Amino acid sequence: MWRGWVATERAAAYVEYINGTGMAEYRATPGNVDAQMWTRDLGDGRTEVITVSWWTDLEMIKGFAGDDISRAVFYPSDDAFLVDRETTVSHFEVAGR
Repeated sequence: MWRGWVATERAAAYVEYINGTGMAEYRATPGNVDAQMWTRDLGDGRTEVITVSWWTDLEMIKGFAGDDISRAVFYPSDDAFLVDRETTVSHFEVAGR
């Protein structure tokens, strides 16, 4: 799971951009089960963006993120959109369904 924040008036454009970059790359990486992007308007001019992806195991994430799977992956135009971001990602194990 990763979080970033964009100006609300640019949220739709950022979602489109991430759908074509990060989300597409998640899904194209062997071992990826699925990925989703969530947004919420914080009411202060910012929109929070969260990406969540599911993988068969932690080792497969290296195909997307490289050896340090705790470091967030960024794309060339992220700086033009993001007003703040996490530079790390959080990994969880599914404990129940």
